Amino acid sequence: MNKLMKDKQHTLITGGAGFIGTNLADRLLSQGKKVMIYDNLSRNGVEKNLQWLVDKYDNQLFIQISDIKEKGILQECVNNADQIFHFSGQVAVTSSLINPVQDFEVNLAGTFNVLEAIRRSSNKPPLLFTSSNKVYGDLTNIRLIENATRYYPENEEINLNGVDESCPLNFHSPYGCSKGSADQYVLDYARSFGLKAIVFRMSCIYGPHQFGTEDQGWVAHFAISALENRPIVIYGDGKQVRDILFVEDLIDAFILAQKNIHKISGNAFNIGGGPRNTVSLTEIIKLIQEQTGKPLNLAFEEWRIGDQQYYVSNINKFKNATGWNPKFSVSEGVDRLISWLSDSRNISLEKNKIVSKAMVE
Repeated sequence: MNKLMKDKQHTLITGGAGFIGTNLADRLLSQGKKVMIYDNLSRNGVEKNLQWLVDKYDNQLFIQISDIKEKGILQECVNNADQIFHFSGQVAVTSSLINPVQDFEVNLAGTFNVLEAIRRSSNKPPLLFTSSNKVYGDLTNIRLIENATRYYPENEEINLNGVDESCPLNFHSPYGCSKGSADQYVLDYARSFGLKAIVFRMSCIYGPHQFGTEDQGWVAHFAISALENRPIVIYGDGKQVRDILFVEDLIDAFILAQKNIHKISGNAFNIGGGPRNTVSLTEIIKLIQEQTGKPLNLAFEEWRIGDQQYYVSNINKFKNATGWNPKFSVSEGVDRLISWLSDSRNISLEKNKIVSKAMVE
């Protein structure tokens, strides 16, 4: 399927066949832009995403099926890019504990390869790198109050606005170390070599084209489990809180970031749904049950090491810099995700049939 574009300017998306890359490529291609997808197709389901893009856009889309470690091919793709979105990565804490070498080679060494390719290129295309909220560690320094369905911070400022970029970095797990180190390399290459580059420290993203698992993409994982009557495991008590961001809002942020790259280069931004779009696991399970009309079979296990009981992004820095603001509510975004999942699986829904109680094993 390789369709390598030479001597033509394009947007380069590493990991472009993944969930986020597919949605970004769709937006850019729909606007008539040329896009190069660079992906090794190692994740389950990404071939379907890539085929969907090929069927929809054909000659606008160029594809390089290669690993981020293949420096020569990567350099050629970077040389012809006018902007780069770097999404390639190992995405799960659990996988990093099983194979820390691969985690290092993909997340840190792979990002270093991208940075070096940009530094060596004549045009030096601007870079947006997607990091993670895991760079802040387990956040046990935030004192929490517990109610019937969730945790929330004692600190009024954090409760109102979330965790901002002044929060100390505190890498936990090989995944946290690799993503956090890559995050810092991107910022330092902007500082040391004048690259136009920014970092998005992202919270939980969800939406169409996501093949969620227990370890990554948990909103989609819960929805798929409901639709297909699969049991799910909750690690902890289900009261842990995250802000969640619908993928179309994230794509808006990407576009604004590249548009404003000259004034915001060298910065890291916390990106998520923000305080207006927060859920606990218990709350989103209830919402998914209501929107699918299907009960979820739940089992509970012990907390996992390094899990954050509370993380909500303070998104004010990026909002103030670009004017961005999420448009989709949790309810609307989850409804769109469920509709896409049910359509792609030919599953009928019984919406608005409220399930009063989940079956707990």
